[in-house]
Amino acid sequence: MSSAESQSPVENLEDIMRRRNEIISELRRLRKIQEKVGSKKRIEFLRTLWWKFPKFENNLKWVKPKGKDNKMRLRIKGYPPIVEVGYRTPSSIRGLHPSGLEPVVIANPKDLEGLDPKRHIIYIASTLGSRKRSEVLKIAAERGFKVANG
Repeated sequence: MSSAESQSPVENLEDIMRRRNEIISELRRLRKIQEKVGSKKRIEFLRTLWWKFPKFENNLKWVKPKGKDNKMRLRIKGYPPIVEVGYRTPSSIRGLHPSGLEPVVIANPKDLEGLDPKRHIIYIASTLGSRKRSEVLKIAAERGFKVANG
């Protein structure tokens, strides 16, 4: 018994150090993602002359400027920017949840089988009933998944 007792603290220490290293590497990964996103200022694209006409104030969605002499289309200084490829989110983080995890929609308990809790975050489908929803939540909690809409 004395040999088993002497080995268990060492094994526990190794497990703790392994978990600590995993957490540190995950934090570093998230910090890199935040730096990529945070370095670029997100621009709100609004339609031409939205500030001039009252009919556009409640309809601020993007509409491409198409007029012959349109100042925005001509990219004249002092006018708002136009939607272009250069404003796109970096491909390495495109589509990720703000936590840095990959979102997955779950429609039944079997969908959880091939997923990794360190890589995926779960959204429960809106079509799921309360019985299966509670079942999915229970399984997700057991496996350590984060549920975004649970």
